[in-house]
Amino acid sequence: MRENRMALKSAALAGLVVLVSGCASIRDHRGFQMDKALTDSVQPGVDNRNSVERALGQATFKSQFGPQSWYYVSVDTRQRPFKRPRTTSEQVLKVNFDTAGNVSTVDRVNLTRVPTIHPVREATPTLGRHRSFFQDLFGNIGAVGAMPTGTGGTGQGRGPTGSGPNGS
Repeated sequence: MRENRMALKSAALAGLVVLVSGCASIRDHRGFQMDKALTDSVQPGVDNRNSVERALGQATFKSQFGPQSWYYVSVDTRQRPFKRPRTTSEQVLKVNFDTAGNVSTVDRVNLTRVPTIHPVREATPTLGRHRSFFQDLFGNIGAVGAMPTGTGGTGQGRGPTGSGPNGS
């Protein structure tokens, strides 16, 4: 009897450990792996596009307009159970090139210089009617694809009447 209780307690403890381990935080890394030695090796006036690509690899994204800039983005996130992921650290390495393709400046930006945007959950006012969900859902029944009905024998509204492909 005592052994059964001990086995039951052990099984309950093991089950509790399994349940609690499923509630651990999830850490994730996305983007470029920032290696301080590699990023410090990129020097203005010394390196060019080829040497930067050999040292750091392909950029996360490149500027399309204006002076040529390459961006290397690194983001670390943490997600607690039943919550949305939160950014814990973010680093951006921006390598600017001159017109000859040589490195002109190297800038490092972290999370403090990245703007945070908080969208407003209110509805945007629009012109037109205010319709309910059911009016939108059932409002066009009978209106879409309705064929005009004609009276008289001239073939108005009844489609082609002749023997040709267009009723001639």
